[in-house]
Amino acid sequence: MKKTPVVILNGFLGSGKTTLFRSLLAQSNKKNLSVCAIVNDMSELDVDGELIARTTIVERDEKMMESISSHVLSSKKGIEKLDESINNLLAHKTPELIIIETSGSCHPMPLIKYFKKHPNVNLTGVLVLVDSLMIAHDYDNGKTLIPNLKENMSQSKRGAINLLIEQILFCSHLILTKSDRINNHQLENIISRIQEINPYASINPIIFGKLFIESIFEIDDYDYYNVEKLCQELEPILDSEENSDRPYNIATRVIKDDRPFHPERLWEVCHNYLDKRIYRSKGFFWLASRGHQSLLWNQAAGGISLEIIGTWRAAIVEDQNNGLLEEEMQLLKEKLENEPGRFGDRCCDLTIIGDEDQVTHFTEKIQSCFLTKEEIIEWRNGHKFKDPWPKNIVKINDNLS
Repeated sequence: MKKTPVVILNGFLGSGKTTLFRSLLAQSNKKNLSVCAIVNDMSELDVDGELIARTTIVERDEKMMESISSHVLSSKKGIEKLDESINNLLAHKTPELIIIETSGSCHPMPLIKYFKKHPNVNLTGVLVLVDSLMIAHDYDNGKTLIPNLKENMSQSKRGAINLLIEQILFCSHLILTKSDRINNHQLENIISRIQEINPYASINPIIFGKLFIESIFEIDDYDYYNVEKLCQELEPILDSEENSDRPYNIATRVIKDDRPFHPERLWEVCHNYLDKRIYRSKGFFWLASRGHQSLLWNQAAGGISLEIIGTWRAAIVEDQNNGLLEEEMQLLKEKLENEPGRFGDRCCDLTIIGDEDQVTHFTEKIQSCFLTKEEIIEWRNGHKFKDPWPKNIVKINDNLS
């Protein structure tokens, strides 16, 4: 029986995996390709799973997607969840391709060992996404990657640089994202440094997650021979971490609140306290100055982007010119009655991921940005809060191609 091909999207936190994943799923929908999705988010909020679920192909058939949250796939529990998810997908149908998006803290080696022995699926590509802007700024265009790794090894330390290097070492195809934000000379230096780490991988710069789905189907089988020695060297280290869902000193904090953020206070906190030790923060939120917009918070390293997800149901009900029929209004009101928050369905659900020594401090600063009781009263009375955030926010578009 022919095995179903599997492609892994691996890469450090904030490298652009979800953007690429959504693009590939949108393309497969347009071309009527049978592609299944498995998405892994180390946070209990499962933000990536929610975003992938919003793509047309998954909305059309929810059995095309499996979501694994709270467990990094490279852990023992994560592998068990992965095996269960693959069995669920194959029980529904035989897809032409399965694409797996790992969490940013996932080590590729346990997945490669798992697929090498799998009876029903065949690993073709391990695509590792690397943020070229982050490499340029934080690692001197790749020059300090190996020296930083050697320093960690001399101190018997397992840090983010270890994970980044190991992801590069095990990939078959390396995708450089955000390459439009650095110059050609920097890009050439980064490619050269990465080729020294993994001479077997093809290296391809992309912009805005633009990669044709046809190229994914043309990938050859993964070459296990190239990483055989690597597996032998790293196996003792990774075996000791197989029960860990928070490897490499990476910590996660979750913020859940029904209050909106004070826009100016949030702006100041992000500019004063966000640094490279906060690897990733993401989630859904609202600003007191934009009470109708459901927003996506998407931060990687020193950059934050805000995207419009949609309009809150509560805002639609409050709008006297919403154009809804009486029956539609009644249905919306009934749904809002079941919401636990004070502001209808409006809420803030954020995940913050970073170095354990910094993530708690940054989380506390973010939490200080919610409106106080006095400010909530002002907001209800129509007070206009100063908003320094960009007015031209991108609306999420699933029809990527």
